[in-house]
Amino acid sequence: MKSKRLFQRYAWGLCLLVTGLCGVSLHAQASDRAAEPRLTIALLKYRGGGDWYANPTSLSGLIRFCNGAAPFQLRGDYATVEVGSPDLFNYPFVHMTGHGNVVFSEAEAENLRRYLTGGGFLHIDDNYGLDAFVRREMKKVFPEQEFVPVPLTHPIFNQVFDYSRRGLPKVHEHDNKAPQAFALLHEGRIVCFYTYECDLGDGWEDGSVHGDSEAIRREALEMGCNILTYAFYY
Repeated sequence: MKSKRLFQRYAWGLCLLVTGLCGVSLHAQASDRAAEPRLTIALLKYRGGGDWYANPTSLSGLIRFCNGAAPFQLRGDYATVEVGSPDLFNYPFVHMTGHGNVVFSEAEAENLRRYLTGGGFLHIDDNYGLDAFVRREMKKVFPEQEFVPVPLTHPIFNQVFDYSRRGLPKVHEHDNKAPQAFALLHEGRIVCFYTYECDLGDGWEDGSVHGDSEAIRREALEMGCNILTYAFYY
């Protein structure tokens, strides 16, 4: 059974060092990456009636893209993990999406807080209609914090691909608002990155699902790759 202890981002850095990732260029050859160990990312399952499963092909698409473009390797099959499960600590990156209600119990909120302050990373992508519920429930996780805007100068926008000028891509229109990036921080590091009016997850899905252009899908995947790279290296 996998360890349920809190992992620290420094431990992940040590793992990368031991396996030869430390010092490897972001443009490492595919043959070098093929020998590297693969990390597993996860989709967050939550209660409340919201469709946490909304984009079934999105993480698979992101994994395929990152395994060809990023300085790390991911397992091809992502996991599904519940907010309150001790298995949450097995995954350095967890993705959350949906359109509707979200409810965290006190125990679930505490579990998620321990995960995030212990080195974990949560990406929340509003698939339209999630905003009010995410803000309410993440306040249970970090009562002392509010989501803060992430400036384009932040390193998360310029990890593998440079989005420091254009910012988040706009995949779907929704309310025709500009896409926005928000964050919750712990000790100066983003531990929860929230993409709003952006719909990155739809852009990660198979092209036949939404009919988005290749250019839009490419932008969404590139920004997703930046987020994952920040989560693993910062």
